[in-house]
Amino acid sequence: MDVKHVDIGDDAVARVRVGPGEKLALLAGPCVIESVDSCVEQARAVKRMATEAGLPLVFKASFDKANRTSVTSRRGVGIDEGLEALRAIRTELGVPVVTDIHTPDQAGRVGEVVDILQIPAFLCRQTDLLVAAGRTGRCVNIKKGQFLAPELMAHAAAKVVSAAGETNARVLLTERGTSFGYGDLVVDMRALVTMRESGWPVVYDATHSVQKPGGRGDSSGGDRSMVSALARAAVAAGIDAVFVETHPRPAEAFSDAATQLPHEDLPAFLAQLVAVRACAGGPPVRPDGDT
Repeated sequence: MDVKHVDIGDDAVARVRVGPGEKLALLAGPCVIESVDSCVEQARAVKRMATEAGLPLVFKASFDKANRTSVTSRRGVGIDEGLEALRAIRTELGVPVVTDIHTPDQAGRVGEVVDILQIPAFLCRQTDLLVAAGRTGRCVNIKKGQFLAPELMAHAAAKVVSAAGETNARVLLTERGTSFGYGDLVVDMRALVTMRESGWPVVYDATHSVQKPGGRGDSSGGDRSMVSALARAAVAAGIDAVFVETHPRPAEAFSDAATQLPHEDLPAFLAQLVAVRACAGGPPVRPDGDT
């Protein structure tokens, strides 16, 4: 099946096109919005680094992290302040933005502000949530559940299409690792190829793929040192975009402190991805008759 092109943004921001023959797109920003001012400041820094690397950017930040390990974990600033921050970034920097939604009633309100509605991995089978996201007319990025076979993501995409319509639907599918026993994730690079055969562009989540769910007892841990190696492999496998969380001081971040890349490491990371993309060329194509 031919892979579709997905256009992100409108006349108010720099449009990003994801799909065959396009530049590798970047979805990047902090795990969670900590304040309006700090989020805008981080967006400005990430935009500068993405521009220097020659990569089109969609800025990512969550207003709420509803799936934290512990009830005492910090979740973010909430929808009101969060949307204020994302709206400011679109207006001041002209950058499209992406954020998570967790319930169907959030879709319409969030869709009025952001360019991509993101469906968390744990919620990728929630029909009402996917349908509500599709109805907004915005692009929908669906993260593959850690428990789900890659070929089944076609059904999640179909739920969005059922609400948005065949003509208007815009979907991205994101790989973020598969549960391997307790507290560990493994990335099957074959999943990137399989999901792309659904006809939608594929994103690789370099941050959450190295997460260790519940690895610190009351919070998730992870291994930041593996982010670059796995991202390079994913780009070589023929993905369309890379998702990475980055923070100026990860140790102080509200969440995912163990896996976010420090801002100071982001330029070298992006340069590696650009180099691999140039060497790898286009996405892989299975020979006729190969199963």
